[in-house]
Amino acid sequence: MGRSYLFECSKCSYQAAVSGGMDTGYECRVQTASCRNLFDAVIRLRVPDTKIPAEFQRLRTRAPQEPPPPFEAAINRLPPTGTKLKWLTFRIQCPISATHRVRAWNDPGKCPRCGNFMEKNALAFRYWD
Repeated sequence: MGRSYLFECSKCSYQAAVSGGMDTGYECRVQTASCRNLFDAVIRLRVPDTKIPAEFQRLRTRAPQEPPPPFEAAINRLPPTGTKLKWLTFRIQCPISATHRVRAWNDPGKCPRCGNFMEKNALAFRYWD
């Protein structure tokens, strides 16, 4: 079960509700990242395994890497059905624009706006699976 905490900067009053690093739930794994804001980026997601028949394997072309779903969509979706499931892996990517420079952010970390260290609230803001 994953947890999100409220982080606040005492200097510029910036607030973000994020995990504060890598966190794992039953259906997905997230990593907190920063570009201009702090956000939780989905890096692994469990989905149903749809096998391609053997006769079509050679016809399949490699598709470009699809963007990861937003964090809210990943935790609010219905659980995948079926007996065969697989994990999809994604790179950390900004939800606003794929061209933003993104880096992993771990607690204790600096505010992406002013550079002051952010303070973590003692109680979890949200529990998610």
